[in-house]
Amino acid sequence: MNTQSTQPPHLSETAQSLRARIAKRQAAVAVLGLGYVGLPLAVALAEAGFPVVGIEIDERKVDAVNRGESYVKDVASEQLAALVRPAQGKSAAASHSSLSAGHLLATADYAALQGADVAIICVPTPLNKTRDPDIRYVLAAAEGVAQHIHPGMLIVLESTTYPGTTEELLRPMFERNGLRVGHDIFLAFSPERIDPGRSDYTIHNTPKIVGGVTPACLHLTTTLYESIIEEVIPVSSPATAEMTKLLENTFRAINIALVNEIALMCDKLGLDVWEVIDAAATKPYGFMKFTPGPGIGGHCIPLDPHYLAWKLRTLNYNARFIQLADEINSEMPRYWVAKVQDALNDISKPVKGSRILVLGVAYKKDIDDVRESPALDIIELLRNKRADIRYHDPYVPTISHNAFRMSSEPDLEKAVEEADCVVIVTDHSCYDWDDIARRASLIIDTRNAIQRHRRAHSP
Repeated sequence: MNTQSTQPPHLSETAQSLRARIAKRQAAVAVLGLGYVGLPLAVALAEAGFPVVGIEIDERKVDAVNRGESYVKDVASEQLAALVRPAQGKSAAASHSSLSAGHLLATADYAALQGADVAIICVPTPLNKTRDPDIRYVLAAAEGVAQHIHPGMLIVLESTTYPGTTEELLRPMFERNGLRVGHDIFLAFSPERIDPGRSDYTIHNTPKIVGGVTPACLHLTTTLYESIIEEVIPVSSPATAEMTKLLENTFRAINIALVNEIALMCDKLGLDVWEVIDAAATKPYGFMKFTPGPGIGGHCIPLDPHYLAWKLRTLNYNARFIQLADEINSEMPRYWVAKVQDALNDISKPVKGSRILVLGVAYKKDIDDVRESPALDIIELLRNKRADIRYHDPYVPTISHNAFRMSSEPDLEKAVEEADCVVIVTDHSCYDWDDIARRASLIIDTRNAIQRHRRAHSP
């Protein structure tokens, strides 16, 4: 628990009542969006004793949750099934009101918000075609809340967005019927910090940032999250919390771009970038190790900096670091495709007609998420060069991107042996790198997976 979360000097009777319900874990919580952020949060709250309803527009996810079948790698089906109690024909609102402590129900019906004390919005925030913020999912979820809002409700936005969203867009929606934020209803922003597939830092031990519109909003939100998270860190405003999240991911995007450009420099200089990085990493201060690769992927790092850049453009400021980092990271798939072409030329083979196996298509190792994965760009670029392109990924049975749809090769050993070139894009831990190195006739290793494995296992 964080001792900074002191009680505000004045709480309305409504706030006091809600605080008591949260403290006793009697507050009914609605989680809007049951993806890789929302489902683990809903499970954590239910396990802590709160009655929880998940609101999800994808009926397949609703059905899966209510069957106790998890589609999120960080939530085990056994863990989910222990919490789920089927609705058995009741309406969403009635089913939710009858939920007992520590139970979880999923529905597509926003009417479930009628019985909710807390609503937490965890919906996607992608970019549109012009790479500007697309917050339609946030606005749709907020409108759903606004239609069922009632005195004594706490609303928390977790979706990553630009500074000002919570107070400039959501607050007017929730106050339009005369309810006052900080007195009748309560509003805060608390950015998600989920890193899919990670086991050392989970929802429980990753510090949680909270920014409330008023001191009462901050206090109630902190009280809620302290029930499931070891350390809750209050900040002065929702905009500060929104900016904090963007700084975190912009920091990563820029440093990944820097080390990717260092890789390009070392290539020109005839140096081993991996040796250079490992040597620099021996410095015990002033250096943080980042590694190059085929580009960046996932829902956060490739997208979130653009939310900040867009906001700054409205203030006539050009976020140059963000723009440059995006240019460098976006060009890495082309760099590696050129490496494939050069390597095939060295053995007198054209890319056209050559069988190329892409090893791993998830955006990082040991997960099944292909959102913004550089593997998709590499595959598309090689397809455009008329290569006979295949892929293998133990976590991703099929992929669909732009004009192509593919299935993972069923026999890894055969696929490696038959390939003219193997391109290692995602270094899943389950791969036997020694065996792949023995079977492959030509390898382009964008992750340095084979050399890292050999160094780690050398006498």
